[in-house]
Amino acid sequence: MIEPDIVQFFHNQRFTIISTIDKKGYPHNSCKGIVQIDESGKAYLLDLYMARTYENLKANPNISITAIDEHKFIGYCLKGKAKIVQKNKVSKSILKLWEDKITSRISHRLLKNIKGEKGHQAHPEALLPTPTYLIVVDIDEIVDLIPGHIKRKAQEV
Repeated sequence: MIEPDIVQFFHNQRFTIISTIDKKGYPHNSCKGIVQIDESGKAYLLDLYMARTYENLKANPNISITAIDEHKFIGYCLKGKAKIVQKNKVSKSILKLWEDKITSRISHRLLKNIKGEKGHQAHPEALLPTPTYLIVVDIDEIVDLIPGHIKRKAQEV
């Protein structure tokens, strides 16, 4: 079970860092967007490139999903087991969520460009390939990354 505030925290993140282990035992990190995460302890990630993360998960299902909010100085690491699910077995509602997230990212980038904020001019989200599979994670552990002294100070207030 994941607390609602942690679920909301991950939904508010533009991207997360996914860690897997390669065949030599080294960690591999990559940026992924969360399509969905729910209080039951499931997270749904799209991995579009069928590269290292995909190969690593085929050999070892252990995964972590990490996100931080540097402004608020909070973050979490979700640890669990992942499985690869082919697109034809993914619910249409999850695929629709992915499309909505891409649309939102493109809109966000366009608005930043209109405001004159520098960014990537090519709108890379519009060039992403169509997903062929989804990574489904059963979350076993939640690690709170808020430093202890900050947590203690917040509890005093």
